[in-house]
Amino acid sequence: MADLFRKKSITELMKMTDGENSLKRTLGPWALIALGIGAIIGAGLFVRTAAAAGEHAGAAVTFSFIIAALGCAFAGLCYAEFASMIPIAGSAYTYAYATMGELIAWIIGWALILEYALGAATVSIAWSEYLNNLLGGVIPYQLCHSPLEISAGGVHGLINLPALFILLMLTLLLIRGTQESATVNGIIVFIKVSIVLLFIFIGWKFMNHANHVPYLIPDNAPPVDLGNGKVYDYSPPFNHGWLGVLRGAAVVFFAFIGFDAVSTAAQEAKNPKRDMPIGILGSLVICTFLYVVFSYVLTGVAPYTDFVKAGKEASVAYAIQHYMTGYQWLSPLISIAILAGFSSVILVMLLGQSRVFYSMSNDGLLPSVFADLHPKFKTPWKSNIILFAFVGLFAAFIPGSVAGDLTSIGTLFAFVLVCVGVLILRRSDPERVRPFRAPLSPLTPVLGILVCSAMIISLDSTTLLTAFGWMLVGLVIYFTYGQSRSKLNTK
Repeated sequence: MADLFRKKSITELMKMTDGENSLKRTLGPWALIALGIGAIIGAGLFVRTAAAAGEHAGAAVTFSFIIAALGCAFAGLCYAEFASMIPIAGSAYTYAYATMGELIAWIIGWALILEYALGAATVSIAWSEYLNNLLGGVIPYQLCHSPLEISAGGVHGLINLPALFILLMLTLLLIRGTQESATVNGIIVFIKVSIVLLFIFIGWKFMNHANHVPYLIPDNAPPVDLGNGKVYDYSPPFNHGWLGVLRGAAVVFFAFIGFDAVSTAAQEAKNPKRDMPIGILGSLVICTFLYVVFSYVLTGVAPYTDFVKAGKEASVAYAIQHYMTGYQWLSPLISIAILAGFSSVILVMLLGQSRVFYSMSNDGLLPSVFADLHPKFKTPWKSNIILFAFVGLFAAFIPGSVAGDLTSIGTLFAFVLVCVGVLILRRSDPERVRPFRAPLSPLTPVLGILVCSAMIISLDSTTLLTAFGWMLVGLVIYFTYGQSRSKLNTK
């Protein structure tokens, strides 16, 4: 069983950065920061903020974002150390291979599918829903919903064509080239960040500071009438006070998913030893600042109780239409920003997944087709096409709610193992040159492990059992295919 934990030396990993089958280095620090912002600012900012504020944290959702950001920061510092030291495509999978061995690397690579592939599918479904809302519902229900969904009028869905459309367009862009994808992503990031800043600037004038008093939801907060005889009760422990803030942090954690995708592009960075820490930590800092200020303004413009029964996806538009008189023109711009946000999240998740598959294929754990590079564009184009088919099937025929928190658990698991990897490598290879070192080690990685593990444990049992089942399927594939075909097994 010892060979299950055979490791790939960092020296051997570094040899992969050169040669004909190496990815093209085209990304600078600002492109990497934009990549991170593109992955982070999306559904989380526009959807999760209102959900966490209305149901758990109230105006103190700002604290929820800070707590979630701290968990990401600890992991981000560990990611930055690895990415500067091992600038190879594959992210946490590659780091695990170098520190904890092949079996753990396979498990984390399999977990990343939950984050990237299912995450891209889920966000593409949300993109479809929001596009139809923006267009006034002109797309027939049958053509923008899965067969498992039925409208209030009894109409059955057939296929989600808009979700397939956005996946296809972004897949073709990724095949065309990483630099081109980064350029488009940069434009999208500029648009959505500009509109977010515009909302903050204008919304500040419409804030009612009474909406921030009390800042935390009190334990005696009156229930909210949802209509049809239903009410939302704030008395449960995780629906008020500091425990509500903690539950809110678990809700808004989804808003930070994606910053680790920057590390999957390490092999395409021009100067990874300098640029990867800047890209990972820079995007995390910028987005945390925007999240905190945005949530502060949103809960100041509209009371948190409104977000229990109004909005959710359209929460920002709701606040503009009901509380920001004279600025209704801002609402469609917000909708455009949300669509742009969704698009860039999908783009980065598809990029991240194809790079993980590229690395796993180069190691022999997956078929070689996933590592085939386009002769002109030097992108893993066959992997992109196969990934489109897989993600597209999910997006076209399965409701977005099915993925649920599986995306989060895949991410959190990757975070934990990256933090563990830093601890292991500091002990096993202390003399290795580290262009960037996570500060206060071992405290930083240990805190990352604790915070992220706590978020995993806080997820519901159904999600945990589903993730466990997914891991069992992955282990079957590894023992029946990957283990015997591993390139380390042939040496």
